[in-house]
Amino acid sequence: MQRRRFLGLTTAGVAAVATTPGLTACGSDGSGSDGDVTLKVVAADYGDSTANSSQKYWNKVARAFEAKNGGLKVDVKVYSWTEVDRRVAEMVKNGQAPDIAQIGAYADYAAQGKLYRADEMLSIPTQAGFITSIAHAGEVRRVQYGVPFVASARLLFYNKKLFDRAGISSAPTDWDELKEAAVRLKASGVKIPYGLPLGPEECQAETMMWMLSGGGGYTDTNGSYTIDSNENIETFEWLRDELVGAGLTGPGSPARTNRQDAFDAFARGEVGMLNGHPTLMQQASGHDISYGTAPLPGRRGKSPSTMGVADWLMAFRQNGHRKEIGKFLDFVYTENNVLDFVTEYDLLPVTTAVEQTMLGDREYKRLWRFLDELESAEFYPADKTSWAEVSKLIKQKIGSTVAKGGDPASVLGQIQREADAMENAGA
Repeated sequence: MQRRRFLGLTTAGVAAVATTPGLTACGSDGSGSDGDVTLKVVAADYGDSTANSSQKYWNKVARAFEAKNGGLKVDVKVYSWTEVDRRVAEMVKNGQAPDIAQIGAYADYAAQGKLYRADEMLSIPTQAGFITSIAHAGEVRRVQYGVPFVASARLLFYNKKLFDRAGISSAPTDWDELKEAAVRLKASGVKIPYGLPLGPEECQAETMMWMLSGGGGYTDTNGSYTIDSNENIETFEWLRDELVGAGLTGPGSPARTNRQDAFDAFARGEVGMLNGHPTLMQQASGHDISYGTAPLPGRRGKSPSTMGVADWLMAFRQNGHRKEIGKFLDFVYTENNVLDFVTEYDLLPVTTAVEQTMLGDREYKRLWRFLDELESAEFYPADKTSWAEVSKLIKQKIGSTVAKGGDPASVLGQIQREADAMENAGA
């Protein structure tokens, strides 16, 4: 499996130049107007309601930036994760690319020559301030195009009250214990013993977590797709037969259950356990849910690794606003702005300065376990130009593998063939 690990969770990746003020990026593209410019920004929404929509954060950052940079305006549109990638793709296709997009994949746009390199936009201190391994994960052929925005890892969440009622004393550590716990939860009247969101919102994440826990993954150590490996097929056969087929995932179809649906149900006290990221802590606490977290259970013990996610900022060349984009992104990555965002949504930082601040402050103790899990985390193969399209295929097809009569070997084989064809076409 291709490993994208946070190996540098220290300040070791920060170059000495990070302390030098006033340095700016140097690139071959000198585009950028000296007159009034409005930067168009498209971003994803990390909130679960209007009250904590990411639009509020971006509006605050944009207005603060405008106040310090006369003649520059920033227009930010925020969309849900179910539509933001599609929105950006449509804008690019129609010749109306935003200046900046904050989405999940960058490599296909980089391969088409549509993006600025990171070193064409960012000041040297900003470039040097990223956690090294995350910055490397934004590279295509060793050139960085994806600028990491935030990170997260995944843990198993469980409802302590429901576990106590079912007589379960500790979190499951392997699949057998997970099924046993789900059976006991169901017997005690829990509506959704295990939440399995394989709907289109983010099923590529749930898919990857289960692949990893079964000893598989999306790719091998050489970066080749292994979607239809025996390990992955056996994983989805187990899910089909032992969880879904046994009625342990609730009354709804996993194929139509989105991540936020499952999170909302957990916050209502209807879910015994599910895989979640740090934002779920805030949502659960806001609804007075007493929860615990634990490493992901694996086939025969703790999962060999968890899934890490980095979401990306990228800048499009089309409008020629390189200098203005660089100014704005340097402002976005100031310590206060980064800390404000990750604190609001209980996410993990991508800059060493903020990471060290959080590790040194007990206010953020709830996130330390997630930071620890990142030591063995694996990431989406976002550096592959085909990944955006492969991810779409997974969203369209993976839910059918666990339905009654579902055929994981056939579905995963079809995705594998199409993924290989896209890779070969891109090469």
